[in-house]
Amino acid sequence: MATLIRSKLSNVATSVSHKSSAKVSGMFARMGFQAATDEEAVGFVHCDDLDYEHRQGLQMDILKSEGSGEEGGGEAPLEGDTHYQRDGTGPLPPSGSKEQGLSPEQDRPRITAWEAGWNVTNAIQGMFVLGLPYAILHGGYLGLFLIIFAAVVCCYTGKILIACLYEENEDGETVRVRDSYVDIANACCAPRFPALGGRIVNVAQIIELVMTCILYVVVSGNLMYNSFPNLPVSQKSWSIIATAVLLPCAFLKNLKAVSKFSLLCTLAHFVINILVIAYCLSRARDWAWDKVKFYIDVKKFPISIGIIVFSYTSQIFLPSLEGNMQNPKEFHCMMNWTHIAACILKGLFALVAYLTWADDTKEVITDNLPSTIRAVVNIFLVSKALLSYPLPFFAAVEVLERSLFQDGTRAFFPNCYAGDGRLKSWGLTLRCALVVFTLLMAIYVPHFALLMGLTGSLTGAGLCFLLPSLFHLKLLWRKLLWHHVFFDVAIFVIGGICSVSGFIHSLEGLIEAFRYNTED
Repeated sequence: MATLIRSKLSNVATSVSHKSSAKVSGMFARMGFQAATDEEAVGFVHCDDLDYEHRQGLQMDILKSEGSGEEGGGEAPLEGDTHYQRDGTGPLPPSGSKEQGLSPEQDRPRITAWEAGWNVTNAIQGMFVLGLPYAILHGGYLGLFLIIFAAVVCCYTGKILIACLYEENEDGETVRVRDSYVDIANACCAPRFPALGGRIVNVAQIIELVMTCILYVVVSGNLMYNSFPNLPVSQKSWSIIATAVLLPCAFLKNLKAVSKFSLLCTLAHFVINILVIAYCLSRARDWAWDKVKFYIDVKKFPISIGIIVFSYTSQIFLPSLEGNMQNPKEFHCMMNWTHIAACILKGLFALVAYLTWADDTKEVITDNLPSTIRAVVNIFLVSKALLSYPLPFFAAVEVLERSLFQDGTRAFFPNCYAGDGRLKSWGLTLRCALVVFTLLMAIYVPHFALLMGLTGSLTGAGLCFLLPSLFHLKLLWRKLLWHHVFFDVAIFVIGGICSVSGFIHSLEGLIEAFRYNTED
């Protein structure tokens, strides 16, 4: 009896904790989804804690109401219990009136198509569009074509990724049987390797998040150095100063404080883009149209492919976004207009910026601005980068802690949290080490375009091109029309070639840069 009572109390405590987490997640879905800012969907990965539970393969039981009764000598399931399991094998909630309580799906706040579109727009039109003019420098008109091509392909792969969440039941109705990118990956690798796909996706996500953190440190050092060239402070020193400011991120317990600045950062970034375009338009008479040609720099153009792909990545959070929409049927329309708008804005921004500075175009386009304007604009961008850093850092830390330290019997290391929920000292040390690692990478490879191209070629192409098309063919090949099969195969082949080529060239450039900096 004592054991039964302790078990009951433990279940109630767990359910209350999950309820609280769900409410916080709901608040972020309502507020954070509108305020979430960043590139590569980083903000949204953290704002939706429910989706995070899916991605990590956890199982969550939410107790809605207490019930009593036993059948056959055993305790019957409590009325109103909702078993929310990643694989969908858990028992369904009992049907009944609203008095019995809402399921997690019903209780989760919903967002409109416009709000979802705002999130996608923030993800694919963030800070890293500043590197697109540099891609035009090495690709000419072909670079502009790739901006359009990447928009079309990413829009299509986003749609087929969502299609992989659904299957037809016995009655011929299309129902949602999966909840996340990880679920799709695991389903494709089942039954032989049911967890392999999810681990691959999680590794790719960790790499992308950490590389995003490194890019923020690199761009902060680069912008500050070019804003104040007369100061006796090197770019490495500016990166160290930026990291010192970011070190408190290791103590973060949640992102409530950071999320308050997300919307302001996003609006400020749009204003900066408008200022850059306005300055370029003011010099329209001097535009170098003759510099834009149908040629490519064979050595550097593959890096440009990675830059363009990296600026469009948003697939990792799309399952969560579609699952939180009031009307999921509007998802396709939302994807169309957001990617059309992104394609037009990115193309115009990259073209007019390159026409203004031509062969003098730098890796971060704001470095080309006159010194009087550059300092102000760059300070705003550095502020945005520093405020954006905690988002990917916190997400990467959560993924690592859940998979390595908190995954129950499957964890590789002891729990990094004490019984009272406080982070242990060695756990804090590991967080600080991750911050220092991003600094070391930024110091030894301080090249924004190379790092962005490497990340886009490695994880961006994989998550946006290769895996969605492969999963679509694996899960739905029996229902696909011939043109869908053709598109999927073509995207997989072209994406694979671009990914390998961009990765090799970016890696070669990074190795050369690393050797140069270590010798220096």
